Amino acid sequence: MSTFHVMTSGSGTIEHPEIRRIGLSDVTGALREGFEDFRERPSHYAFFALIYPIAGVLMVAWSAGMALLPMVYPLLTGFALLGPLLALALMDVSRRREYGQPSEWSQVLGLFRSPSMPALLMMSLYLVTLFMLWLVISRALYLSFIGDYPAPGIFAFFNDVLGHPNAAAFLIWSNGLGFLLALTALVISIVAFPMLLDRDCGAASAVATSVRASLANPLPVAAWGLMVAALLAIGMATLMVGLVVIVPVLGHATWHFYRRLVV
Repeated sequence: MSTFHVMTSGSGTIEHPEIRRIGLSDVTGALREGFEDFRERPSHYAFFALIYPIAGVLMVAWSAGMALLPMVYPLLTGFALLGPLLALALMDVSRRREYGQPSEWSQVLGLFRSPSMPALLMMSLYLVTLFMLWLVISRALYLSFIGDYPAPGIFAFFNDVLGHPNAAAFLIWSNGLGFLLALTALVISIVAFPMLLDRDCGAASAVATSVRASLANPLPVAAWGLMVAALLAIGMATLMVGLVVIVPVLGHATWHFYRRLVV
């Protein structure tokens, strides 16, 4: 029964909640509400926010040290695919604030005892699989278009790659396929993770609702994805420091975006 519950609710049914039609103003509205949650108790969120810059710096250092510079870009960009997974606690804080429930750490960490935890683990596996697939694809494209030659240093490496005769084709293919994977992650998870926190519904219902919400609101969902990508890019451009604020705000905003999409 526990295995079955991964895909359905505790009653064995698949929910089909009503989807709202929203506009672009809801995208900025959700972001504003996410910032308000962050501003309310920022000390609660610094620990989770620091996971991103610390992990990012460690991945860059590891890749450079192991002469795997071609994997730095895929690691940093692909890391965003795991965002909904790492922002679960932040979403739960916003959920508790909205419902007037205590949002201390003892209550927030109680999400790990949630009936939906098996389904959340299944969703997490989906995102991790997409992340690993992105790394494999990126490596294969690099070897195919650029070749595997020793990196002379990070700046010289990027100059060599951009100056390679196949640079344009490599960038088009890698960014194009990366976009498709990111779009897949967005469509299946934009509603799924917060919905599993909010309801005992199962992964099948959560993913189906996420897809229906995306199809019903293609422009707002696309705007949301572009906004998230732009803010994460800004955070990375500040040597990861900006992610300390950007990541928790986006985590909280994801909950509010879900609440605007699903009745």
